[in-house]
Amino acid sequence: MPLNSTRGAASAKAFGLTSGAKTFEVDYLVLAGGGASGVAGGGGGAGGLRTSFPGGTKIKIKGSEPITVGGGGAGTNLTDTSGTVGINSIFSTITATGGGAGFTGSPWPGDGGSGGGGISPPGPGLGNTPPFSPPQGNNGGVRGEYPTYGGGGGGGAGATGGNGTPIAAANGGNGVANSITGSSVTYAGGGGGGMAFAFASGIPGIGSPGSGGSGGGGPAGAPNGGGPVAGTNGTDGLGGGGGSGYYNGAPASYGGNGGSGRVVVRGPSAFTFSVSPGTNTTTTAPNGDKVAIFTVTGNLTTTG
Repeated sequence: MPLNSTRGAASAKAFGLTSGAKTFEVDYLVLAGGGASGVAGGGGGAGGLRTSFPGGTKIKIKGSEPITVGGGGAGTNLTDTSGTVGINSIFSTITATGGGAGFTGSPWPGDGGSGGGGISPPGPGLGNTPPFSPPQGNNGGVRGEYPTYGGGGGGGAGATGGNGTPIAAANGGNGVANSITGSSVTYAGGGGGGMAFAFASGIPGIGSPGSGGSGGGGPAGAPNGGGPVAGTNGTDGLGGGGGSGYYNGAPASYGGNGGSGRVVVRGPSAFTFSVSPGTNTTTTAPNGDKVAIFTVTGNLTTTG
């Protein structure tokens, strides 16, 4: 009788197989990359945020799990052109959708985890696209029209982006705080709107970022036009949307980039987590739970 017919679970592990690996139940936070913005328009939407912590439904994993961390979208300095959408993040069966782009012209890539700020028509970028329960994000706002075309704010995980007015850009929607790492961190804020053509003194020209790593819109320069000012970028690792640039008819400034996402996995103290590459980290929560934090795409191995 062939010797390999007697191979047991221990031998299978020695040969690198995972059929005998132990199954673990873990909490997760999966955050996608934020959407970027253009100029004189809507702020980028935050990356979609999906989490089981605290009190949600955990998922089961075993052995080695690949993890994808989505990057933020790229801003543009072309008028009537949108930024680009954020990239999805993935852990096991959980996918969070990249944030929608802030937009002022065709095409309209405004839908996503949270929607980018848009114009009406066609309306704001839609959040929670595709839909999940609980929602992974919120809609963006819309632009105010003549004379200064104040841009709408990008949606955040915790709130819808604001609507711009004819004389002011709107704020991005706020993100949400979560303590899965052992300390409170606010993620996934929407980017602030930008504007065009400040024709009178005293007109506010900045859409503030929503809380949670998003970028602010570029402020108006001097009265009667001023100089173009770039929107600020979302913060990497927090999934915020990029802020829209301010435009006055001169060569346009850039819209802000979206911030990259993050994946966090948390399990009981009996677990051992190892992560690759070394850019990713492990830590211990105050109650002894083990936590793995991924800021770049990599691999999680769980033993215990």
